[in-house]
Amino acid sequence: MEEGSFWDDKENAQKVIEESNGLKSWTVPYAEAKGRFDDVMELLPEASESDEEMVAELLQELDLVNKMLEELEVQKMLSGELDEKNCYLSINAGAGGTEACDWVAMLARMYRRWAERHRWKVEVVDTVDGEVAGIKSIVLKLVGSYAFGHGKAEKGVHRLVRISPFDSGARRHTSFASVDVTPEITDEIVVDINTEDLRIDTYRASGAGGQHVNKTDSAVRITHIPSGIVVASQAQRSQMQNRETCMKLLRSKLYEKQIAEREASLQKMGGEKKEIAWGSQIRSYVFQPYTMVKDARTKASATDVQAVMDGDIDLFVTAYLKEFG
Repeated sequence: MEEGSFWDDKENAQKVIEESNGLKSWTVPYAEAKGRFDDVMELLPEASESDEEMVAELLQELDLVNKMLEELEVQKMLSGELDEKNCYLSINAGAGGTEACDWVAMLARMYRRWAERHRWKVEVVDTVDGEVAGIKSIVLKLVGSYAFGHGKAEKGVHRLVRISPFDSGARRHTSFASVDVTPEITDEIVVDINTEDLRIDTYRASGAGGQHVNKTDSAVRITHIPSGIVVASQAQRSQMQNRETCMKLLRSKLYEKQIAEREASLQKMGGEKKEIAWGSQIRSYVFQPYTMVKDARTKASATDVQAVMDGDIDLFVTAYLKEFG
């Protein structure tokens, strides 16, 4: 990278930078953890039982080192073919009407906050507002290292139990929303798509955008007829840009489908293994009569519901990765 001719081939240079960043994602945190641990070991002989403040500081530093090592262990679990990719995270309202649409909006906020904790960029690809309140469906793109590897833990049905703010009788309601997570497939992976298998619809986008949105059919929906996969985009200003976004999302979903079918075939040959079926209820969020978030797959739980809704969900993601990889 220090060569004077490094940027002569921009495409190759970008690949080298990505490879370098991948190596740094291991070496930098390891070096920092080791440095901190060595500092503790150097100061340990000087700490006496009577110096409670120094002992407390050293223990706090060891806790930090331990957390850094745990993060590296989680990263080591993310060895799947697509784990390091960016991802598309789709949330759709299920049973529950307006309450379910509000639940989708709450989950979208939760995942935005979670992405911020990991310093990932979040882009809104498509959104459909609820008829009364909330969001009927939304597609977010999470851009960052190992976004799909972490995000795949969230695939499934999420259940909310609370006293509905939309119920004048203040009764308890149960709502559902489904979350789907798809890795972003970049150009180096070839996915053949026959244009004759596509149905392309254009329509008027909703939401922000002013006069442009109101006067042009810039939003695009593409249906892949053989698989039944439907993708849509209205976040971009032009129909061409939205169509390109749709094609990227479609390629990603089709490639993930190929990977899933291949892994299922290998599992059959290798015997039965634990399986997390798509569409299964994976987690319950209870606001009343008590507060609890519990994962049905790993039994991991948390009582601070507000912290979870503010994006503190790595407890559940890590538990999933440890059990299912």
